[in-house]
Formats: sequence, structure tokens, C-alpha cells
Amino acid sequence: MSENSLFAGPALRRLRKREGLTQVAMAARLSISPSYLNLLERNQRPLSARVIVQIVDQFDFDPRNLREDEAIGGIDGLARRLADDRFSEFGIDRDEIGEFIASAPHVAAAFARLYDTAGTAAQRTDDPLIQSRVEIERWRNHFADLDTKAEELADELRLSRSDIGVGLAERLREKHQLAIRILPREVMPDSLRRLDLHARQLQLSEMLTPESRNFQVALQIAQLEQQAEVTGIASGAQSIDEAARKLFERHLYGYFAAALLMPYSRFLRACEATNYDLLVLQRRFSVSFEQLAHRLTTLQRVGQRGLPFFMARIDRAGQFSKRFAGASSATLLESEASCPLWVANSAFERHGDLCTQSIAVEGADAGPGDWFTIAKTVEGSGASGDARFVVVLGLEAGLASSLAQARGADLQKGSAQKIGLGCSRCHRPSCRQRSLPPRGAVLNFDPLNRGITPFQFGRN
Repeated sequence: MSENSLFAGPALRRLRKREGLTQVAMAARLSISPSYLNLLERNQRPLSARVIVQIVDQFDFDPRNLREDEAIGGIDGLARRLADDRFSEFGIDRDEIGEFIASAPHVAAAFARLYDTAGTAAQRTDDPLIQSRVEIERWRNHFADLDTKAEELADELRLSRSDIGVGLAERLREKHQLAIRILPREVMPDSLRRLDLHARQLQLSEMLTPESRNFQVALQIAQLEQQAEVTGIASGAQSIDEAARKLFERHLYGYFAAALLMPYSRFLRACEATNYDLLVLQRRFSVSFEQLAHRLTTLQRVGQRGLPFFMARIDRAGQFSKRFAGASSATLLESEASCPLWVANSAFERHGDLCTQSIAVEGADAGPGDWFTIAKTVEGSGASGDARFVVVLGLEAGLASSLAQARGADLQKGSAQKIGLGCSRCHRPSCRQRSLPPRGAVLNFDPLNRGITPFQFGRN
């Protein structure tokens, strides 16, 4: 049975009890047999589209409430939490997670909330960055209303790759009476963008690349025109402090800006027509690699979904400064450190190149272990000569065969480079790149033999 099938037995049972109906009476309202309703309530059958329509029609019921698992990110969201090494001894697989959510969705949601509140040593929830990220992942980094509004505005402005900068500038001038002024670096040594309402200017640093300049203008338009929408979404955020809420709002404004530069339907059509050729998409939409990578994690419109990419950004120390799982089940993003064997780290030595690698993730029992990844260096702020990071995109290897950048790659299971979730969470015994023993491992010492790796260990 597909993971996308809708099993909503507990929600259906609560609705029936709320209405004070027996199974016989509710079955009659839904034009189905009592025995079939019984199977639905026990999650022995998924809800069909016809039954969902009947539920909505007969009980004025919001169908979104049937997907109780959405609030925790579904099976993938719970799997990422259970990938924590505190649960590794239980060997919980995706089938068990699916059964847990289906049979006891409120208990699953309670566990997710408890986990998110407690966090891990690497992900303390008093950290506003972590709180904001948890909220973004609760939405799976897809905000349908913002996408729709950005697409409508892009159509209104008739934005295209040839005149996108001109169209954005005209919007600022005509609607907001703001001119764009490019200022020298010595005038704006510590700023990329500044709104001067007295001079009626949006001031931009000359150090911004053309792609980053367009994004900053789109971002300013988002802040001027989408405040009510962004505030409305952010006000529904759960258990986050004010700093985290502001970070979440900043993400939402950036989301709208990216959606304005890459309108959903046109962008998805281009992705599919080019086999997600990243170089072509960059040129066609006049965006940077990092902007493109962000956008690829958001393509989850109902009936119009793109491939489920994850995206991360790391520094030279292997630390994550951004990570968005989107609709993927990328447990490797939950680690506090990245594996040095991953191409995301070696890409620093190949500045500007698209570096690809198939990887098999050790310790990823809660989700697909094999991934096809694409990494490239980027400048930190979009200004030439600034701090350097690597942005990496990843897709399940089983979905990657049609990608333009995967042509010629060996995607067969067993051929991928084995990597871990950072040394402290990796139990591969023969890795010569190991810097630390895994947490919880029993160290073995043999005075008569020195192995090829610095630590010999076994599991508790």
C-alpha cells in the first residue's frame, strides 16, 4: 500500500462520536456499509476520494483534519526524530512508524512535541535557530498561499528572465515610490541592502551579484506587500520564542522572494522539461545555485509535486548552517556534523564545480539509505570574495536516474560511497577517516595488535 494512501481511522471515529452516531447511522450518511466503515475506523482500509467528499458534504468537515500526521511531518518527520541515537537500539523501521501514526496519531503527535521540546545535545530547543527550523519542517517547507500569491504577482508583472530586474524595479517605483540605488562598498561596508524611506531609495551594495541583487529586490517587495500573510503564518507557530518567530518570518519572506523569481508552475515545467538540469535552470531563471537549491525543496503543491530534494549548507569545518529536508526523509541532516567522506566536504577544493556522489548512509535505518547528492561552493552573502560555503542537494537514489546531473552515475545499490552521520554517531569499524569513537561504543584495546584505524570498538 502506498505511503500516500490516507488512513484516518481515529479521526473518523472521533467525528462519529462527536456527532453522536452509531456506525450504522454514520455508514448510512456516507452511503457505505457498516462493515466497510468499521474497516475504515480500524485503519484496515484507506479513505477513498468518494468517501472523503461525502464526509465533507455531510458533516461540513475540513478534510485537512483527516491528515493528523501532517503536523509532525508524517512518517518522514517521525522517522527523523527516531533516528536519534538514543533510540538506535530499538531498530524501529518505517513500517512500525507508519503503524504507530495510523493507530495512535495523537500519541505520535505527543511524542513528537515532547521530543521537539527536549531536543538533543546538538539541537537544543532553546536555540531560536532550531525552533525556527522545527517550525519550517512542520510545514515541510511548503507554504501554498505564499506560492500562489507570488505566482499571481509574477504573472501580473510579466516577469521573465530577460527583464526580471526591470520588472521588479518598476514594481518598487510604481507601487511604493521607491528607486533603486547601487552604492559603493566603502559607503555600505557592512550592509547588502538598506531601505532609506527618507530618500525613498532601496540601496544595494555594488558587491552583490546580479542574481543576489534581484533576490534582494524581490525580498524587499515581499516585506512591503506580504506582511499580513507572513505574520498570519508565523502567529500560528507553536512553542517558539520571539527570536525564533522573527527567524521564521525571515524565512517566509525569503520563500516568497524565491517563489516570485521562480513561479511555481512555470518553474516545475522547466524542471521536468530539462530533467532538473541545474545549470540550465540557473540561467533560465537568473538565480544563484543556493537560491535554486532552496526552491527545489519546496515543490509540494497538491497535484503538482516535484521531486523530493533535501538541501543543506556546510562550512569548512563540516558544520551545517542550513538544512531543509522538505518532503524527503533525509536523516543525515539530523547529525551535528557531516562525514568527511561526503563530497559536500571535498567540494571546497573544486571551487565552482558541480560535484556529484552516490552515498549510502550508515545508521539510516529509519529511511532510505542511498542518495544521489550534488554539491557546489557558494559565496556566503552573494557578494564576490565573501565567506565560502558548500550547498548540497540530495535525492533518493531510486528517484535520481532521470536527473541531468546523474547521467553516467552508478546508482545501483551497493555501489555508493558509505558515509556516516558524523564520527560520534557512526559505527563503521574500518573507516580510516575516523576522528572520534562512536558514542556508547565499548572500546577494545589489544596490546599485541595495532589496527589501521585509531579506535577498535564494539556495541553495548
